[in-house]
Amino acid sequence: MPDDELPLVAAKEICVNLQGRQLLENVSLKVDPGEIVTLIGPNGAGKTTLVRIILGLLKADSGEVTMRPDLRIGYMPQQLALSENMPLTVRRFLSLGSERRDIEIKGIVNELAIAQLMQQPMQRLSGGERQRVLLARSLMRRPDLLVLDEPVQGVDITGQASLYALITEIRDRFGCGVLMISHDLHLVMATTDQVLCLNQHVCCSGHPESVSQHPAYLELFGSPASAKLAVYTHHHDHTHDIHGDVEETGEEHTHG
Repeated sequence: MPDDELPLVAAKEICVNLQGRQLLENVSLKVDPGEIVTLIGPNGAGKTTLVRIILGLLKADSGEVTMRPDLRIGYMPQQLALSENMPLTVRRFLSLGSERRDIEIKGIVNELAIAQLMQQPMQRLSGGERQRVLLARSLMRRPDLLVLDEPVQGVDITGQASLYALITEIRDRFGCGVLMISHDLHLVMATTDQVLCLNQHVCCSGHPESVSQHPAYLELFGSPASAKLAVYTHHHDHTHDIHGDVEETGEEHTHG
């Protein structure tokens, strides 16, 4: 098969045991170019373990991971621990270890609307600001595959919807595939193509609307109504900026 017809990454029958506990059992997935695949599941389901295996940070007991030749990966970790005793501006953080020229960094900064943050210390950013900076950092290599571990952690509900919409825009603009861990299916429904529901094994997978109605999903999370995991839609005449403040536009918007 020609390289351009291969998945960006494919994991096949991944198994992981740790101290007699089964962390992953025969888990398979693939991500194609331009596709957003979201991993959901309860705490301890093995989501982060699977991502770390795909990134080569952990070794599976059995199974295999294959990637396209010369695949470029951008990774956004779940958390970033920064010492209060080590001041680090956003500009310095984005340039660390990067071979990108200033003009290229500026392009990514403008695309993610964080230009006004460049002189701010990383430690003083809000949750939404910090996540956008981490997302910018993950784009520095112009990745073919973007791997996001809980990208909206620590962000309020308005900021979460904005970040998920931004991830879709990035996919459309860069043509990259996205592998994302999330715990809130109600927000990712409108911004993901495929969902894989994990609980050590693959409970169910497919389009987010079909997964939300699957018996295995309902057993884990309850009904969409009771768990507030249904797609929601509302109309208004404004958008929200990076801080969650209202930007009046006079246009009607729909969120899913």
